[in-house]
Amino acid sequence: MSVLPDGNAATQFGTLFQAAVDCHQRGDLPRASMLYRDVLRQHPSYADAWHLLGVVAAQTNQPAVAVQLIERAIAYDPANFAAYGNLGSALHAMRRLPEALSAFDHAIALKSDYADAHFNRGHVLKELQQTSAALASYERAIASKPDFDQAFMTRGNLCFELKYYDAALASYEAVLARKPECAEAHSNRGNALQALGRLEEALASYDKALELKPDFAEAHANKGNVLRDRDRFDDALASYHRALAIDPDCVPAHFNRGVLLNQLRRLDAALRSYDAAIAIDPQFAEAHFNKAILLLLTGDYARGWVGHEWRWKNRLGSNVNERREFKASLWRGEESLRGRSILLYGEQGFGDTLQFCRYVTLVAELGAQVILEVPKPLERLLAGLRGVSELVVRGSVLPPFDYQCPLMSLPLAFKTELETIPSFERYLSSDPAKVAEWQERLGTKGTPRVGLMWNGNPAQPNDRHRSVWLADWLPYLPKGIQYVSLQRDLRPADAITLDRNPQIMNPAGKLFDFSDTAALCDCMDLVVSVCTSVAHLSGALGKKTFIMLTHAADWRWLLERTDSPWYPSATLYRQPTRGDWSAVFQGVESDLRRAFPQAMAVSTSSP
Repeated sequence: MSVLPDGNAATQFGTLFQAAVDCHQRGDLPRASMLYRDVLRQHPSYADAWHLLGVVAAQTNQPAVAVQLIERAIAYDPANFAAYGNLGSALHAMRRLPEALSAFDHAIALKSDYADAHFNRGHVLKELQQTSAALASYERAIASKPDFDQAFMTRGNLCFELKYYDAALASYEAVLARKPECAEAHSNRGNALQALGRLEEALASYDKALELKPDFAEAHANKGNVLRDRDRFDDALASYHRALAIDPDCVPAHFNRGVLLNQLRRLDAALRSYDAAIAIDPQFAEAHFNKAILLLLTGDYARGWVGHEWRWKNRLGSNVNERREFKASLWRGEESLRGRSILLYGEQGFGDTLQFCRYVTLVAELGAQVILEVPKPLERLLAGLRGVSELVVRGSVLPPFDYQCPLMSLPLAFKTELETIPSFERYLSSDPAKVAEWQERLGTKGTPRVGLMWNGNPAQPNDRHRSVWLADWLPYLPKGIQYVSLQRDLRPADAITLDRNPQIMNPAGKLFDFSDTAALCDCMDLVVSVCTSVAHLSGALGKKTFIMLTHAADWRWLLERTDSPWYPSATLYRQPTRGDWSAVFQGVESDLRRAFPQAMAVSTSSP
């Protein structure tokens, strides 16, 4: 909020108004309020006194009174840009956001370089979820006042939320260029560096923040996050504990401690940490979401699916797209669908869509006409899914529909429990013509064929843990089997490995979408995959599938099981300890030998 005019401007109205301004500047608000009222008794039309009396009301948490007083000032002096700025702040405090925005616009119309108005206007736009406009307002504030450090910090924070990490870093560094002693800027700089993967620099930023402010609980918590990402788990826990010792209500420390404990599979302790975060901040979506994932992991589907709906508000490491608004009502499983149309759509990754499209058949069996929206790479594969009345590619114009539901909300709508998972031997089919094409490319089959998938999308937050290097896996692949890569995209090191090992067929250039991969999978006797979309594809095709999992595997694979209630044809291989892929490779190797004993016998007897 803009506050006071220069005291010299008051001299023409005598010592009384000057005394009021002096008290206001000293922070003696009761005395200032009394003196402004004395001025107004003598000069009822004096706009500055009405304005500053309104500022006092705002500063004493009386925004409604402030609005009335400042509007009186504007009535006497419509050109008072500062009054419009303060009116906007008071209206903002009352949550009258459109009116606040209008007041700031009036202030800027009167004074285009009014930095505070641009800055506060940005806050309103952010709350109205007009983030691009908010960012532009913060930038106008900075352009009007190049040393406006608070605007730089706020712009940096918004850029960070929007995942513009380089821009966020630049904002924080602009502050530090002027204020190298600003601990908050060092800590925020660490956050941006962490997001950019520059972990050692991030640690140095947090250490500098803590050198300047040793009791900075949030910086301790943020440092713990980097230590966690560096697999320094004991040090990370110590950082979270230091944060909580300083501030027991530090929500980020409770939450991130829960994340780490979950990774370490100390699930009861993780649950307590999430609950502690929620107790302090009941609207903390990330804690609700992570708690739901933990509940799903343990098979508590009744509570897990309910909590999973918090995903729409979760923005930390989530691959959920923005929630879409439709005129049609969300179907929650309670309304009759007989004779009605419903839009079902995926809002997460390819694997999620492949896993949960099984519910389409159940919805159709309720008498609904199902419109299924899918991303382009899944179009041809899912066109033949049983129960689909109309398939639409994401981004195309949608036909009319009566209800709508995202695919991953269907388990909640159907009240799915472990015992009632709609488990099918096979619910997807490949194109017979494409299967024939692949069989021709593969040639005469003389040995068993096994498809291999060893890494997923590198943009997935957990990819560095779930993916493996082909070179590490090769020594565990038994001879006597024809191996076929199912990888569409190859990391450079894996491409070199494949080039050096021509015994593994590499048809990547022919895999254009999931219908091609599905047809290739159907030519295999068995598929071995890490936890990625191809694992779901192979399971949905009913193909015998070996799935290699990290120690802290995704929630859908539950705990300790070697089978999956979602995919009857799947066998799960889990790291016994974090990072131990060799044990997984050995288990897969042993079972491949058992699955194809004749091929193993031939390979052993070959010279």
